Amino acid sequence: MLSKCLTLSHPNVFLTQVATSKNPRPSHSLILQFHARNHSLANHVPMRCSNSSVPFTSTNFEMEPDPTLSNEDLKPTAPTQRTFSGLEMASLWVGLVVGVPSYYLAGSLVDLGMAWWQGIATVVAANMILLVPLILTGHPGTRYGISFPVLARSSFGIHGAHIPTLLRALIGCGWYGIESWIGGEAIFLLLPKSIKESTLSQSLPWLGTSPLELVCFMAFWVAQLSIVWKGIDGIRELEKYSAPILIFLTSCLLIWSYVKAGGFGHMLSLSSRLSTSEFWSLFSPSLTANISFWATLALNIPDFTRYAKSQNDQIIGQAGLPIFMGAFTFVGIAVTSSTKVIFGEVISNPIQLLGQIGGFATTILAILGISLATITTNIAANVVAPANALVNLCPTWFTFRRGALLTALIGIAFQPWRLLKSSESFVYTWLVGYSALMGPIGGVLLVDYYLVQKTNLTITDLYTRSPYGAYYYSRGFNVKAIVALVAGILPVIPGFLQKVGIVTSVPEIFVVIYNNAWFISFFSAGFLYWVMSGLRRKAG
Repeated sequence: MLSKCLTLSHPNVFLTQVATSKNPRPSHSLILQFHARNHSLANHVPMRCSNSSVPFTSTNFEMEPDPTLSNEDLKPTAPTQRTFSGLEMASLWVGLVVGVPSYYLAGSLVDLGMAWWQGIATVVAANMILLVPLILTGHPGTRYGISFPVLARSSFGIHGAHIPTLLRALIGCGWYGIESWIGGEAIFLLLPKSIKESTLSQSLPWLGTSPLELVCFMAFWVAQLSIVWKGIDGIRELEKYSAPILIFLTSCLLIWSYVKAGGFGHMLSLSSRLSTSEFWSLFSPSLTANISFWATLALNIPDFTRYAKSQNDQIIGQAGLPIFMGAFTFVGIAVTSSTKVIFGEVISNPIQLLGQIGGFATTILAILGISLATITTNIAANVVAPANALVNLCPTWFTFRRGALLTALIGIAFQPWRLLKSSESFVYTWLVGYSALMGPIGGVLLVDYYLVQKTNLTITDLYTRSPYGAYYYSRGFNVKAIVALVAGILPVIPGFLQKVGIVTSVPEIFVVIYNNAWFISFFSAGFLYWVMSGLRRKAG
């Protein structure tokens, strides 16, 4: 359990009750005092009081957080909770990376005409780029022990933080449904042939799928909740012990394809079917799609790094992303290309491939592997952020468990079987489209934390509704951050409308903007926010 007291970045400092000034003048701030229980303060902890930047080193700081802004899931992590080592953080990425969507993403680039090495290079380049915001956003989580919703309060305001966290939560709910549907497909594959060919497996037009597939989906949906119900400790244990199993099963699949296809000669002989101009026109949206694939985690990574033992541990753990994504991309492309030699046709869906391999024991092992891979990815990537966002929305009612349950329910409402009908729409409409939401949020967060706040946050003000608090801004909303967020999204909308078929054509510039949605929205929103923040400081 979290400590009943809020914990600062210094492990020996605890927060308790504070008296606030009744004088509305800005020069009168909160009266802050530090108290070190049974310890002396060897190093002062920089704290900003109201809108000032004065570090305090003196005695007896006590404050009670606002109950509408805090509960056991939102308070900063205590030193005893910071148990994630670099290896455990890296194991988290193994569980995230090894999954059906990552496999799909790898093969789609080759299907679209790239050479095998171009596909791998695109994936690695995207994840090397994303590694930078991952590490930067993870820093406040480890330093202050705060989650993404609490961090968002510093830039968007105490109430404005609901905007980015609920946008992130909505995408997470969609992903939860998609991953759960994939897990349900694995269960469907296990069923006897007689059942799979019965009337129950016939699709109903009004439902969009068959009753049998829906039942398999719901069975997998329920199975995941048993792990989610254990909270973050259950997730950590799952990722830790599943990582070596997933690496072993992935290696077995790679060895099988190598032996059956007589080596990787077919894959290595695959050359690009694209001209130079065609490659570069495909490269931009492909790079954006691959960045967007983990752009959601680049926002709420503090939800995990707040449990890291140190900054070194979180950095070492994050470095696993481009390594594991590059390795799994190679496996996906190698196995997909070998199916042409083995079966006479390309099978890009790993679940369908496992159904073709045959053998009851092999099928059982493979399906368990896919189920494990899906659960580890889904719970860590798509439950934690939405659950924490809902807790932040109403801490007095929502707990992590209740937030996770609502996330799972909304995932059903997304009807993921409809989202997965077209692989092209999945990659270039779903992934690229929502990157226009994730990019500007990340840009504002990082500019605010590093350039405006200078990495110094007033932890007490993150949990108070006092109008004199540093993050109260204008009635709890930072208008500059919201304006920057909207400005980052707007240029992408015309290209998105064309992509989904709402409009027939748009000027070429909007197509280019859409194909680079994450980059343009990230940098434009961040730059605009920085300029507006600088102008206000000069005006003051």
